[in-house]
Order: sequence, then structure tokens, then C-alpha cells
Amino acid sequence: MSKSTYNELHPAPIDATISRLASRIAERFPESGLSRLAAELVRLAQENQRVIEQLRRPLWWLRGLIALAITAVLGIALWAAPQLLRLGTGGPGAMLDLLQGLEAALNELIFLSLALLFLASLEGRLKRRVALRMLHQVRSIAHVVDMHQLTKDPEFVLGPVAPTASSPTRTLTRAQLARYLDYCSELLALMSKLAALHAQHVQDPVLLSAVNEIETLTSNLSRKIWQKIMILDIALPQSETTPDLVA
Repeated sequence: MSKSTYNELHPAPIDATISRLASRIAERFPESGLSRLAAELVRLAQENQRVIEQLRRPLWWLRGLIALAITAVLGIALWAAPQLLRLGTGGPGAMLDLLQGLEAALNELIFLSLALLFLASLEGRLKRRVALRMLHQVRSIAHVVDMHQLTKDPEFVLGPVAPTASSPTRTLTRAQLARYLDYCSELLALMSKLAALHAQHVQDPVLLSAVNEIETLTSNLSRKIWQKIMILDIALPQSETTPDLVA
């Protein structure tokens, strides 16, 4: 395996890890909301890979338009230069005509330069918009994971707690709850990797900021989950840590 394999993230192994995690969740908690969420993340990872491949390809039609615009500007400049020189060799009012022509040419040059600058930055802005739309989906599904673990409180499996009429149904054992929370943490970690894929080959500050925000979000959400897992680990007897709850 080449050394460069370890220098960056690759979409295919991340997608494979997400698919395997989705299978583990479906086998452990079939027909659960978390298993459907994991399946949605599989779909999102595949779409994310397609988007990244699309963003790495140049927009040749736009680059051709930029080249055409530059050629047009140069052509206008080559045509206007002799006209201005001809104005300077005229009669008594030639100097005034020359100054007026130079002013008009300068205004046109500024306008065309701004148009070229807009076209030159258009590719980056189009790709940024596509990437930000993808990152928004990743951010949204991270919040959905947080909603799934929100009511999974250790205190309800560590001791008797009187439910109210509006309390959610809780059927997980201590060991199952620990596994459920661990799955949530793994999902969040993989979401941060999906976001990080967008930051490997770009220097766009807006895009890098969006990626950093998602990584911070998933890290903070995962920290809350691990606080619950640590409580369960301390209180969970060794007899309940059965081999079938390892995966």
C-alpha cells in the first residue's frame, strides 16, 4: 500500500465503515429509529462521495467562458490602441479628444476587469454552494442523532424511577442502552469524517469554517453521550457485559 494512502481521508473506506455500522445497528436494534437513521446516513455518505468527485472536476464550460472573455478584452484593447493614437495626431482639438478617449477606455477597462474578476471567482462560489448544501445535510442528521439519544438516560435503568403519563417508553436494559449510546457516538464520529472530506483539497475560508463547525458540533454531542456511557460503565456489573453485546 502506498504511503500516500495514509496522508488523507478517502471516501470509500468511510462509506464502507458507515455501511458496516448500519448493519450492526440493524442487527442489534431491528426496526428501530436508530437503524433507519443509520440507513439514511449510508445514503448520505454515497451522495457525499458523488458531490466530492463532482467538486474536484473543473467546470470546463466556465473556464472556456473566462478564456473567451479574456480574449475579447485583449481584442478590444488591440483595436482601441490605434484609434487613440490616431486621435492624438489630429487638429487642435486632438489632445482633448485623446483625453476623452482615454477616459472612456479606462472606464471600459475597469468594467471589463470587474466582469473578469466575477467570472474567475464564479467557479469557486458555485462549488462552495454545492458543498455547503451537502454539509447542511450532515449537520441536520447530527442533530437527529442527538434527538435519538436525548431520552436515553442512565438513571432509568440504574434504579426505579416513577414514570409520568408523558414519559417515553423505555425497554432497553443497561447493556443494550450502553450499546445504543455507543452506536450514536460512532455515527457522530463518522459524520465529522464526511464533513472533513470537503476540507482536504480546498482553501475556501467559508467552507473550512463550516467543516470546523460540524466537527465541533459532533464532538460536543459525542461528549454528552460518553458522559452517559461512563455512568453506565461504572454502574454496570461485569455479569451483564455479555459477549453478544460487544459488536
